[in-house]
Formats: sequence, structure tokens, C-alpha cells
Amino acid sequence: MTFISKTQHADVVLIGGGIMSATLGAFIKQLEPTWSISLFERLDEVGLESSGPWNNAGTGHAALCELNYTPAAKDGSVKPAKAIHINEQFQLSRQFWSHLVDNSLIGSPKRFINTVPHMSFVIGDDHVDFLRRRYEALKPNTLFRSMEYSEDPSLIAKWAPLIVQGRDPRQKVAATRAAEGTDVDFGALTRELTGYLRNNGVEVNYGHDVTDIRRASDGGWDLKLKYPASGEHGGIHAKFVFVGAGGGALHLLQASGIPESKGYGGFPVSGQFFRCTDPAVASQHAAKVYGQASVGAPPMSVPHLDTRYVNGKRSLLFGPYAGFSTNFLKTSSYLDLPLSIRPSNIIPMLAVAKDNMDLTAYLIKEVAKGRDAKVESLREYYPEAKGDDWELITAGQRVQIIKRDPHKGGVLQFGTEVIAGRDGSIGALLGASPGASTAVPIMIELLQKTFPKNFKGWQGKLKEMMPGYGVKLNDNPELAEEIEASTARSLQLQEASVNS
Repeated sequence: MTFISKTQHADVVLIGGGIMSATLGAFIKQLEPTWSISLFERLDEVGLESSGPWNNAGTGHAALCELNYTPAAKDGSVKPAKAIHINEQFQLSRQFWSHLVDNSLIGSPKRFINTVPHMSFVIGDDHVDFLRRRYEALKPNTLFRSMEYSEDPSLIAKWAPLIVQGRDPRQKVAATRAAEGTDVDFGALTRELTGYLRNNGVEVNYGHDVTDIRRASDGGWDLKLKYPASGEHGGIHAKFVFVGAGGGALHLLQASGIPESKGYGGFPVSGQFFRCTDPAVASQHAAKVYGQASVGAPPMSVPHLDTRYVNGKRSLLFGPYAGFSTNFLKTSSYLDLPLSIRPSNIIPMLAVAKDNMDLTAYLIKEVAKGRDAKVESLREYYPEAKGDDWELITAGQRVQIIKRDPHKGGVLQFGTEVIAGRDGSIGALLGASPGASTAVPIMIELLQKTFPKNFKGWQGKLKEMMPGYGVKLNDNPELAEEIEASTARSLQLQEASVNS
């Protein structure tokens, strides 16, 4: 019996069964339903690496609570531009998901998205002053019109009791709240999208490793496949390849040899979360509460106490506690980092090592933290937390982008980056947060870069699926309210309301 994919040729090959590949596949199936698509996932199910619900915070990243998206400038001012951009991106994701739900292409939205208010919470005079200025910068904008602000512990306690109960009353605190925030199970969403693909002729292959990518004589790509369970080998020819393998994307992109891959490196950051599944505790907290990152911490290490919905069950999550591991995926080799070093990226990687000593020191400190120290960090946000109520789980592996810089030699980039071959026959995604929440606009960007000739003809369909596509909702209040209300109904979410 053979387990290797029988398909020898495909118009499109998707490498990796995460939210990015599933989203791109759904777009292509909508835009070009006759194109043949094959998806290859190295594990036994899709959405088990970074897209898995316990491998990320599940935050529908809309910049409603994430303070690192609005850093204070040197003059103390807070610029809202990045936060607005991220919110616009998430609105596009909501519209695409709504289109799929409304047309019964995926199942009930309750399987993957729920309303959970988004809060920012800070302690101390300086942080309170910053949060007030952030609120004043965001509140006048259409997409942040629902945001509330308070320095009153009694009101904050109504929003999120656990963060106030047992707190020293002498502490100066402040919080903002957006009631329409969301919690998203990206693993469940990935399975929904993959189910749609499979029901519409896409070949989905589990347990298949793509071990190499080589340029074919016709301008397409020849991929080598391995089925580790049996040791079988095979191959497939593709006109277009998307490398959406999360942390594994860098190796495959390097194997392709395209000039656009030169100079990129990866810096892996691991992490852990505390998880509480006790209903007596979880029922007391209904919010995602984000705080301030420690000095030297990477953006994905912003501490937060979250309500999570996974498989219909409500739990709490706190963290993350950053660490360091040389593997690029939870299930891959510790040799990933050293094997990713190339002559073209060694200078950028050394430059990043030299310029990020504070990050290195932070990671060393985090790795050295024992369980008691981790519980103390939890108590900064939940003063009455009992350590025995919380289990420590390993989060998904994140690989931050290292890229050439003409001035510094190399820079560490926190975010995501679309890379496309010059002829449009291959595309890849590197990086992390806000990642999954912005999968829809990211994959639209990839389509635009890799299929420039087709893209113009797709505009009408894209607009049909996402009425706000091509429009800045923040500058169009009436359309923004209409679309937010419409997607809230489709996804069974709470609508944004205006607060004075």
C-alpha cells in the first residue's frame, strides 16, 4: 500500500497545514475554482503547530489592547497609525470569514470565534500616564470609538474582577476596555478552511514532509516528498508553490535558491503559558487583559491574562514566559538554527546578535525562572492566584525575521514578511505576530505579488467577498459601522458600541 500523494502535477502546492496555507487555499478556490491544489502537512492533522489553540494566545489582534502596537515617541506622544492599520487588517479577516459562514462554506462561527472584551491594564504613575495618552490618541478614531478608559479600581473590578481583588489599594492602576474584542481558535478555523478545501477537490496530504524544492525546466517547481511513517519517497511538480510552513519556511525557501531569499535568517523564540481549566476560576474572568512588556522583551512576550474558548470549554491563559530553543518548530530538530546559516545571512545574524544583547539577557533571565517565579509574575495580574490551579504548557515556536540592513548589517524584525520570487511562481511567509489574525490581508498581499496579471481580474470577486476591501474603514465611519455590524451578525459576535 502506498501513502505518498498520487498526484504528480498541481497548479498550486501549499506547504504546511496552518492558517496561512488554509487561507490562501480558500482564496484560490474562490477566485480560480478550476485550479488544481495539493496541500502537504508533515503532522497527522492541520493546525497543530503555531495555529494550534494552545500554541498561541488566540487574540483576534485588532490593536484594541496590545500596547506594543502604539509605542510612545521620544516626545511622549502616542501615534495611532500602526494600531489603526492592524485593526483595518483584522476587519478584512472578519469580512472574509463572514463570507465563508454566510455561504455555508465553513461551519458555525462558534467553533472558532467568540466575543471576549480586550483590555489594557497598567500599574504605576508613568504607565498610567502612557495609557491615558494612548486612549486619547485612539478614541477619536472610528475603529476605536467603543474604547473605555478608567483609573477607578471599582469600575475596573467590574470589567475584570480577578485583576483587582487582593491588589494593594495604594497601587495606581488604569485600564482601557473594548467590549467587542474576540478570542479565536485558529486551529479550529484552520480545520474548517481545510474541510472546505477537501470538499472542493483539494488533495490534503497528512504525514508528508516536503524535503526539497528545485526549479524545473519549464519554470515551475519539483518538490521532493517523504512519508516518514513508511519511509516512502515521492515527488510532485507545481506551477506555483506557497511555503507556509511556519518556522520551517526558512529552510525550504533557502532550498529554492531564489535570489529574494538571500540575506534572511531566523531567530527562534520559544515560550510557555500557564493554563487554568478550573471552571470556578475561569468563570470569574471574561477578558483578554494585556500589560506592559518587560525591558528587552520581544513583542510576543507582552504579559496577558486571557479568557480562552477551546472545544467549547472556557479556560484561562497567562503568559507567555519567553525562552530560547534552536528548533524552528515544536516538532522539529534542534539543528534548525545552525543549519539555517548561509554565507548570505551570516553577517546579518552576527549584527543582530551584537545589537540585541538586551534581548539575549532577557531570554537568559526568563529561561532561568523557576515555577515559583513564574507564579509571582502571574500574581502581578491576578493577585490571589493559587499556583496549584495552573499547569505550565509549552507554546508554539516563533521564528523572528533577521534581514539585511544597509546601515546596521542586519536587523531583527518583529512581524511578518511576504517573500515572492521575481516570476511569481513561488511565495513564502516569514515571521510571527500579529500573524494569524491578519492571515487574510497577508494572503491578499501574497496573491498580488505572485499573480500580478490575474490580480486585476480578481478585484470584483474580492470586493464581493469583502465589501470593505480597498477602503480605509477608519476614514469611512458609516461604512465601518455597517461592516462591523454585518460581520458581528454573521460571526455571532457583540457589536461595537459608542462610549463617551
